[in-house]
Amino acid sequence: MKASVQEIRERFDNDVERFSNLETGQIATQDAALVMGLLTASALRVTPGATRLLDLGCGAGNFSLKFAQAFPLERVTLVDLSANMLDRAVERLGPLRIDTRAMQCDVRDLDLEAGSQDVIVAAAVLHHLRLEVEWAAVFRQLFAALRAGGSLWIWDLVAHDIPGVQAEMWERYGAYLEGMNGPEYRDKVLAYVEYEDSPRSVAFQLHHLRVAGFQADVIHKNGCFAAIGAYKA
Repeated sequence: MKASVQEIRERFDNDVERFSNLETGQIATQDAALVMGLLTASALRVTPGATRLLDLGCGAGNFSLKFAQAFPLERVTLVDLSANMLDRAVERLGPLRIDTRAMQCDVRDLDLEAGSQDVIVAAAVLHHLRLEVEWAAVFRQLFAALRAGGSLWIWDLVAHDIPGVQAEMWERYGAYLEGMNGPEYRDKVLAYVEYEDSPRSVAFQLHHLRVAGFQADVIHKNGCFAAIGAYKA
C-alpha cells in the first residue's frame, strides 16, 4: 500500500522549513543547489525572455525564486498539495511584486489553459504519480499548456529499469543520507520514500515526454536523482 494524497499533504504541511532554503535546496536530494542553478540557466538559453512560469509541486518556492532572478517574470502560478507550502511560497515571492497565483491541488487534477505558460518547472513532484496512464496524461497536459517555444524542466527521484543498477543506486543513496545526518535519518527518509513515492526511470519519462510531443533530453543525473529538459517546438 502506498500513501494516500491526504497523507502526503499532511506530511508536507508539517515540513515547510526543510523546503525554504534557497542556498541548499531540499537537502535530501543529491545536488539540489547545483540543479536549481543548472535548470534555471538551461531554461534561460532555451526559452529566453519568459514571463509566465508554472511551478508544479512548488514547495516553499525555491525554484520560482531562482527563475525570478533570471527571467523578467510577470506571472508565477504555484501548484502544491500543501496549503502551508503555498503560503510560504507566496510570502517569499511577495517582495518581488510578481503576479502570483496559488493553486492547492494534485497535479492530476490540474485544468490548464492551452498555451498559457512559457516555462514549467516540476521539482520533486512527479514521483507521486502512480500509474503509467497518469504520467502520460500529465505530460500531454503540460505540453498543451506551453506556448510554442516553451519548455518543461523536471528534477526528481528516479528509478532504474535494471534491478542490479537500482540496487546499487539505492544503496549509494542510503549512504549519502547516512553521511549527512546518520542512520536514523537514512532510515526515516528511505521509509517515507518507499511508502509515498512511485518514481519511474529516465528512459520511461523520456519516452512519454516524446510521445506527448516534446523534444527531451537528460540535463543531469546523480544516483537516484535526475534532471530532464523538454522543449515544445
